Amino acid sequence: MNSQDRASLTMKATTIQGSWAQRYAVLGAVIWAAVAVLARIGVAPIGAVELMFLFAPLVIVPLGMELGRVMGSDTPLTRFARRIQPVAATLAVAALWLPPGRLAGGLACVWMVVCLSMTIAALTDLSSLARSQPDSSTRSTMQRITVAVAQVDLSVGGAWLVASRLGLRPMGIQEPIGLLTAVHFHYAGFATAMIAAAMLQFAALRHEHRWLRWLVAVVIGMPFVVAVGFVISPQLKLAAAAMFSAAVAGLAVVLRSSTKRLQSRTARAMFYVASATIFAGMVLSTAYAVADFRGSDVLPIPQMARTHGILNAVGFCLPALLGWLVENAAVSQ
Repeated sequence: MNSQDRASLTMKATTIQGSWAQRYAVLGAVIWAAVAVLARIGVAPIGAVELMFLFAPLVIVPLGMELGRVMGSDTPLTRFARRIQPVAATLAVAALWLPPGRLAGGLACVWMVVCLSMTIAALTDLSSLARSQPDSSTRSTMQRITVAVAQVDLSVGGAWLVASRLGLRPMGIQEPIGLLTAVHFHYAGFATAMIAAAMLQFAALRHEHRWLRWLVAVVIGMPFVVAVGFVISPQLKLAAAAMFSAAVAGLAVVLRSSTKRLQSRTARAMFYVASATIFAGMVLSTAYAVADFRGSDVLPIPQMARTHGILNAVGFCLPALLGWLVENAAVSQ
């Protein structure tokens, strides 16, 4: 087999994997919409926070997995995670449909297998990075670290999902804060970090925004600090939430400024939506953090899930992930 044939087979395999990711994300969106309708008419015992979480394993995570593969994070473990993701996401729906208990917790553990597979792949990559093994791809060190942190975020979020469905209360944290922590690490952690990693790759290929890695470092680090603040210090939580909001807003500015250099008009439109939406979402999240710090219930959790949650999930994470996938597809043609 000559090099041209090998290149053709590689491109064909890449196209097939990409179509699988799109198919699963579309199927996940259909399932999520059906669950949302059933919840609305009172058939499904699922609330706004549960719906926001389910949008992650059903739609956001498969798109983030595919973006990671496109950027060079493709190992046997990540391929295994992608293969079982549709089944695991469906079982996550069942886990949240059922009341907390052993059965719901057991079903949630299948999603945890996906998360752990991604995390072990991340730790393996970081280990090779620490040993200074050469990387045959064009990924920068900061990009590899960002993708790895995103994949670690999944396990943190998955662990909180399992705890929530088992009815556990780690460190005395009550529901819905436990499930909201799972939401936090799937969106503010995994999805946002994957978007940031794609921005790093885009900037590195054009030798632009050398300071971007410092902004990304704040973006990938603050979700952990916010979570710690929930446990040990309201002041730390408020400061970390404000810093994270500012960093993501900065990321949105860079995302918006990148649109004029994109090859795909579709990606350009998606980035316009993502960069505009994130400012509204971050204003709401900061307002909630301040209200929570002052003990005010002016922005209750269900209302935040219906406003900030939708803005972040559908308005920012979804179009930004899709935008980078579309742009990468346009560049590779």
